[in-house]
This record gives sequence, structure tokens and C-alpha cells, in this order.
Amino acid sequence: MVKMYLINESENFELLFPVTPESYEIDHGINSETIRIDEIGDINLPGKRYMGDIKLDLLLPSKTYGFENDGTIYEPYYYIRLFEKWCDSKTILRFIISNTNVNTTCYIESIVFSASGGSGDLKAALTLKQYRVLKIISDSTVKTETGNNARKENDASAENTVSYTISEGDTLTAICRKYYGDTSLYSKLASYNNIANANLIYKGNTIKIPDKSVL
Repeated sequence: MVKMYLINESENFELLFPVTPESYEIDHGINSETIRIDEIGDINLPGKRYMGDIKLDLLLPSKTYGFENDGTIYEPYYYIRLFEKWCDSKTILRFIISNTNVNTTCYIESIVFSASGGSGDLKAALTLKQYRVLKIISDSTVKTETGNNARKENDASAENTVSYTISEGDTLTAICRKYYGDTSLYSKLASYNNIANANLIYKGNTIKIPDKSVL
């Protein structure tokens, strides 16, 4: 069964949507630039990928129906308050759809909720904006080691490296949680394995899981 999650990695908090939406919409594309050349006219040039939107229509139930996910809290405003808190604080989250390749960083751009009838349930339209994580490397973080000490550390790291074959539904976040107890290391594990897109891994591929100190 497909499930959808929002994960606040800074607080190690995982939110499973109480009811999996029947449908979802994810925008993926690239920017284009139009250049006008004399005697030729306009030329369109493809640019870099833009950060798209993810739109979800959620049902937040106030009572059990039998189709909600395990762990559902039957207080719709619990979820609304959480979404509003993350939106107002500009919290960077991770959005995951199980059994798919959807695993991306994002933030909540807007939340619109409504109620109808007297059921107590709420409907919420959630818009997520994809977010690109920027890395800043400082010279002070670079450590140069030579001689036998560096060789010994490399040997020790090699001994502690595990080969892992990716299964259906795996994500680097989940793998880091399993082996390191720290989901925030997913991007470093991707870099270690020369994975260009940390949100995109494939069933059957093998990756190396080194000692945490190596990442």
C-alpha cells in the first residue's frame, strides 16, 4: 500500500498522512531562455531544472472509517497546527511516497483547509515547494593526513564498509536511519557512492555503506 510521509529531519520526526490521497500532482521541468538573433529570429535554449510544486488534497478524519493509516490521530486540527507551524517557520522537510522514486526536500508554501457538513472531518489542500539543499565547504573543515596514520584509517574504514543491494521502496534516508540512526546523512551517503541525485535510487543497484566517520 502506498503511503506518504513528511519528515522533519532536524527533529527526527516522521509524519504519516492519516489517509493516503487518491491522487497527487508533482511538477517537474526545466527553465528555458529565448534569445533573439538577427536574421534568424528567436531561439529557445534549455536551461537548468526548476524547483517545482507538489500539490496534495488531504482528508483529515475526526473518527475512524477503516481506510485510514495506522497511527492516525483523530483530531484534524492537530495536523493543521503542525502544517501551519512548519509553514510559518520555513522548516525544510522531506516528502516521500513509499514504493516510488519520490523522495525530495521541500517546504510548505501554503495550506488551505475547509469543512463541510457536521462530520468534523477537514479537507486540506497542501502545496509543497521543492527545495535544493546548498552545501558550503569551508577550508577549515578540510583535514590533510599523510603517512601511516592516513593509511591505517583508510584500512579500518574499508573493513567496516558494507555492500547493500537496494530493494523496492528503499530510500537513502531510510537506509541511513537503519545503519547510522541518522537520516540527515543521506546526501553524504549519496556523494560517497557518486549518486548524482540523492532522491533517485534504483532497485537492484548496489551501494557501499562505510563507517559513519568516513561520511
